[in-house]
Amino acid sequence: MSVNYLVRLSLILSIAMFSCKASEKTYEGKDQETLSEIEIDTTESKEEVETEISLYRAERTRHFKLIHTKLEVSFDWDKQYLNGMATLTLEPYFYDQTKLQLDAKGFEIRGVMLIDGDIKKPLKYEYNGEVLDMELGKTYQKGQKINVQVDYTAKPNEGDFADNPGSDQKGLYFINPKGEIHNKPKQIWTQGETECNSRWFPTIDAPNQKSTQETFITVDDRFKTLSNGNLIYSKSNEDSTRTDYWKMDLLHAPYLFMLAVGDFAVYEDEWKGMKVDYYTEQAYGKYAKNIFGNTPEMIGYFSEILNYPFPWPKYSQVVVRDFVSGAMENTSASVFMEELNVNSRELLDYNWDDIIAHELFHQWFGDLVTCESWANLPLNESFATYAEYLWKNHKFGKDEGSYHLYEELNTYLSEAESKQVDLIRFDYEDPDDMFDGHSYAKGGLILHLLRNYVGDEAFFASLEYYLKSHAFGKAEVHDLRLAFEQITGEDLNWFFNQWFLSAGHPKLRIEEGFNVEKNKYLVKVWQDQDIDLYPVFKLPVILDLWENGQKETYTIEIDRPYQEFEFEDVKDLDLVLVDSEFSLVGEITHKKTAEQYQFQFMHYNENVRARIDALSYFTEDPTTVYAKNIFSKALEDSFWVIRQKALEVIENDSTNFFSLNEEQIVKIAMNDPNPLAKAAAISVLESKALENYTQVFKSNLNDSSFSVSGQALYAYLQSDDADLSNVVENFSNETNFNITSSLADFFIKENEHNQYDWFLDKLHLYSGEELWYFIKIFTIYLVNSPDDQVDAGIKVLQEFAMNHYQFYNRFAAYQGLEMFSDVEGVPARLQQIQEHETDPRIREYFE
Repeated sequence: MSVNYLVRLSLILSIAMFSCKASEKTYEGKDQETLSEIEIDTTESKEEVETEISLYRAERTRHFKLIHTKLEVSFDWDKQYLNGMATLTLEPYFYDQTKLQLDAKGFEIRGVMLIDGDIKKPLKYEYNGEVLDMELGKTYQKGQKINVQVDYTAKPNEGDFADNPGSDQKGLYFINPKGEIHNKPKQIWTQGETECNSRWFPTIDAPNQKSTQETFITVDDRFKTLSNGNLIYSKSNEDSTRTDYWKMDLLHAPYLFMLAVGDFAVYEDEWKGMKVDYYTEQAYGKYAKNIFGNTPEMIGYFSEILNYPFPWPKYSQVVVRDFVSGAMENTSASVFMEELNVNSRELLDYNWDDIIAHELFHQWFGDLVTCESWANLPLNESFATYAEYLWKNHKFGKDEGSYHLYEELNTYLSEAESKQVDLIRFDYEDPDDMFDGHSYAKGGLILHLLRNYVGDEAFFASLEYYLKSHAFGKAEVHDLRLAFEQITGEDLNWFFNQWFLSAGHPKLRIEEGFNVEKNKYLVKVWQDQDIDLYPVFKLPVILDLWENGQKETYTIEIDRPYQEFEFEDVKDLDLVLVDSEFSLVGEITHKKTAEQYQFQFMHYNENVRARIDALSYFTEDPTTVYAKNIFSKALEDSFWVIRQKALEVIENDSTNFFSLNEEQIVKIAMNDPNPLAKAAAISVLESKALENYTQVFKSNLNDSSFSVSGQALYAYLQSDDADLSNVVENFSNETNFNITSSLADFFIKENEHNQYDWFLDKLHLYSGEELWYFIKIFTIYLVNSPDDQVDAGIKVLQEFAMNHYQFYNRFAAYQGLEMFSDVEGVPARLQQIQEHETDPRIREYFE
């Protein structure tokens, strides 16, 4: 599952006060998730016995093996109910069984039958709203199949979620069910991870269960449906409905079952004769190939490097509204958030290949081979995250791949400032706690580190062995270790123990210089992490020594709290670069001179991480000697990020960097092939010499990139050009956020109080990060608006704060309302929101 794909810097800042995703689940009985409570004796003396209770989240005990699931479902849109008939085929896993428990959350149960051929026999059952407990009437032994049929109605918006419209635990979601919201389609979709599919069909909702599947979906004939496997047939019914029959003949976990219903446009693609389909809203159907068009090439690339062809009978991707995550890798049918509703022009600034590759790689790692328990979630998510790098490196080049790893490291290290836990951990409070920067970013980086250690051939051979050994089954972390050991012949417990089964990361401190007494050059290394809490790491590291412009490369092994590495026949070095491959998952502190950093920037033309590292030194203090030369070179760098970072420094610099590089900056603003670098150059020109470049801004207003056009519009609107009013009018109907945010800034600056309807219209266009921004912008607009607009805007903010499905946008609206706490009635509205809100991340703020 892709989590927080839109949580970039501003959003991170807005929710920094929140803890990790808080628990919304309850566990009522050990069979729901084996919550073993292990007593640990912490004493060394018999005189005083102290114990502590520690959670151990074990793999779910398998009393039964789920074999097949047949679902027959239809929908009541007005009530937001699913009416279902579920027929499950199971057999005892090993021990004799007389009872069967199924997860069935928030249902109305109409009846339970035992099916034996053509005979149906009612079963006695008890139901507590979470678990359906059945008496089977006799003893069943291993190998004896049981067919149980449950007649039920799922009510996802009642019970626990009646007052929590934004919950990501409902399993089944009705979008605009009565069609009352303009420009918002009616849709139904499901989201099962971690254990939410048992909110729309009864099952054993655990990742260590696997079953084949049939799904019969009855809908109004105007809707299209999607589910796992292949569409076998569609049958028209007399009441203007249609029943679609989807069938999956291969085993997969219940949390990966899915369905989607909506008025979708479907683009039909293929890979080696296999159907590859893209489901979008009708308005975006003509862009589906632009959005998802790299999918067949991705399937081919991943199949090749894994030496394991795509394992499922088809692959579909669907974009839905109000999705509760970034995306979800349901078997053969991934679901994506509405941010992928983009046109071809918007794709010039940002394509969605990261998230598409992430969910696709899950079809092997997560779907084909599934983590046996949520404690082992990195076996799913770390691989999917690493696939983002694999694809970038393959498709867009080494620099893009390296920069992606750099961003992933920063993501992990940012989380590590407040949270350092084992990658594989059995003591989480809630399964959703596992979906963090450790399971994703750190895990992907560790896989890259492992690849560097064993080599490419062994790495991918090990993955092939792992997949083929556990195909259509489950795995835990030691299965992965054993696969690597089988291929390499090396005991890798040391690697897995320190990286997968321990918390923390190495913090290396480096000092270097010539030692006269030894007549040798010394590189001294300290491991400065708290070794009382975190391990002393064993780190095979690549070290580069540069002398007289020539490089010698060494492999050293750091495995003690302090070590010295000696090098003979060298004295006056140009540069020492420890971890020159930048594969270390950790931090390195190495004090180097400005001259050394300049050397590093100039001599690592094939290593973008080394150049970024050097540029960062000069970014922190642009007055440093050599800085002028470095930033001038950076503006001509082959990689757009280097150019962009240099431009950001120049924009905020008070020295003469701009005048020294003005010609090159104009060149970038007019002709740079990367839109983000081009937009950054326009921003520099606006901040440094607005009056000189009005025509540059105007000439970029209709650039093919929205980032460039939006930045040019913002810059142009700071001028006093005679054509301002015409330009504003020409852009006022644009919906892209880059454009509307620039216009909003202009309207606020000019105190144009006749734009309330414009702001309100745009406010309802967005979701995710863009909506968060626009709620803030809307609030600022209201501050100096007439009373009637303030009163109307307060009601709008309250509606968002009460009912929006994304918690951080509810919180943004609440904060907006706080700006008007002195307005009559607003304190009562704030109190009402506080009483209504159930998300603990927001409630923490209230308290």
